[in-house]
Amino acid sequence: MDGERRASQALSSGLPEGGAGGESPGDGGPVPGSSGSSALLQAEVLDLDEDEDDLEVFSKDASLMDMNSFSPMMPTSPLSMINQVKFEDEPDLKDLFITVDEPESHVTTVETFITYRIITKTSRGEFDSSEFEVRRRYQDFLWLKGKLEDAHPTLIIPPLPEKFIVKGMVERFNDDFIETRRKALQKFLNRIADHPTLTFNEDFKVFLTAQTWELSSHKKQGPGLLSRMGQTVRAVAWSMRGVKSRPEEFMEMNNFIEMFSQKINLIDKISQRIYKEEREYFDEMKEYGPVHILWSATEEDLVDTLKSVASCVDKCCKATEKRMSGLSEALLPVVHEYVLYSEILMGVMKRRDQIQAELDSKVEALTSKKADTDLCLATWESFLTSQTDLPLEEASEDKP
Repeated sequence: MDGERRASQALSSGLPEGGAGGESPGDGGPVPGSSGSSALLQAEVLDLDEDEDDLEVFSKDASLMDMNSFSPMMPTSPLSMINQVKFEDEPDLKDLFITVDEPESHVTTVETFITYRIITKTSRGEFDSSEFEVRRRYQDFLWLKGKLEDAHPTLIIPPLPEKFIVKGMVERFNDDFIETRRKALQKFLNRIADHPTLTFNEDFKVFLTAQTWELSSHKKQGPGLLSRMGQTVRAVAWSMRGVKSRPEEFMEMNNFIEMFSQKINLIDKISQRIYKEEREYFDEMKEYGPVHILWSATEEDLVDTLKSVASCVDKCCKATEKRMSGLSEALLPVVHEYVLYSEILMGVMKRRDQIQAELDSKVEALTSKKADTDLCLATWESFLTSQTDLPLEEASEDKP
């Protein structure tokens, strides 16, 4: 009864239950999660019904508090992004969703390949429709990556899964391999879609929207074979020539990338080796359980012991399989992705050096032409001066 009386007095006075300081009389400390606080909040909301202006301000403050309560570290999946309400003052919400699914095998007289269905849903105005469905093969993804590198030579293009896999790991066109590649291709496209620059690339839009014959026609619109060969020769020449004065920051960056690439490649090889040995250990250990079960059928005195050993072996197999699953899903793909990104970074640094080498070559050519121009001007000026002074000398010679 005393507690109810204090609560009613606190609500009537507009103060927390513990008094003016918001503290409990029992321990002298604040009680932020107490039932009295919730009752106070309800009473305040009810009291605000009498004043519409106060109610409006309270609603705005509450909405702002709710918006600010979301942590920036919360994961946002495409589904959760779709369910979010879009406001006019929030242009950063995702507006391009890509799904890669339904792998399909194609067998021809020349080759066998896999195509994947790509579904694109978007609200962007530059697209003719809000949903597209196309099929692409791995070579089309390679073409897109090459076009992005040509258009943005100094940007980090997301990595693609390798065309060929490590021998002995999985077979080509195996279901597990196809599923792993499908996930990697979907991650590749979604990373491009989330990139602030790459997402607006015209070739990326064509890749997502054009039918197969339209994409083939678009590919033919690029530079011809001779032009590409010329570009390759020039790039090789500039790379052989090297950069004369690379800035210090790029020197440090290049050294760091090379060191990181060496270490992450070593970690990747060790991880693959550990997984391979775990797989061999697991395959061998699986045979021990049935062997002990069969053995127990012929040894009446050791039945319980042999069955216990078989049970322990089975538990070890399950634990090893769980550990292998963790390695194959959580460790190996992540480490190998770092390997791919290190290769991409080295490619970006190489293209940057080629651009600088091309710039240095053009600056040298410009300087040489400027020197030749200055020499020609000086020669021409001296010639004009000699021609101007010649009549004066002849006139002085004609005088008696």
